[in-house]
Amino acid sequence: MDYKDIKKLMDDMGNSKLEELEIEFPEGIKIRMKKRGKREGIVGPGPHVIEASAPMTVPVVQPKEEKGIVAVENKKEENYKIIKSPMVGTFYASSAPDKDPFVKVGDRISKGQVVCIVEAMKLMNEIESEFDGEVVEICVKNEDVVEYGTPLFKIK
Repeated sequence: MDYKDIKKLMDDMGNSKLEELEIEFPEGIKIRMKKRGKREGIVGPGPHVIEASAPMTVPVVQPKEEKGIVAVENKKEENYKIIKSPMVGTFYASSAPDKDPFVKVGDRISKGQVVCIVEAMKLMNEIESEFDGEVVEICVKNEDVVEYGTPLFKIK
């Protein structure tokens, strides 16, 4: 019995309902095959297959409530210009914890003026105003996590 015959026998065993097979040939060769039990294939993301001999329990992870993500209500928004976060990161109102904030409500700002910092991947990114005007509202708190497009300031 050569390799091709053994391989064919293994494939046939795998495709059959037999759980165990033992063959003894006259030449003295013994072949014993036994299935390990019913297996379930679980397809993961990508081309991999994970085999499990028993049903698997996959924990469901509830998304954490992210601190500081703010939804802005549309109350006469057309009168305000909005400075939005250009990236995902952490909002800082000042350059250091012991320093005054870049801007406060009621401050007059001009285009190109630094209004805050958004830290992304350990880089401090100064966010500049795109508008001239007065700060009407600061929409996030210091050290809040902000997403791309999150309103940071309302300018009148």
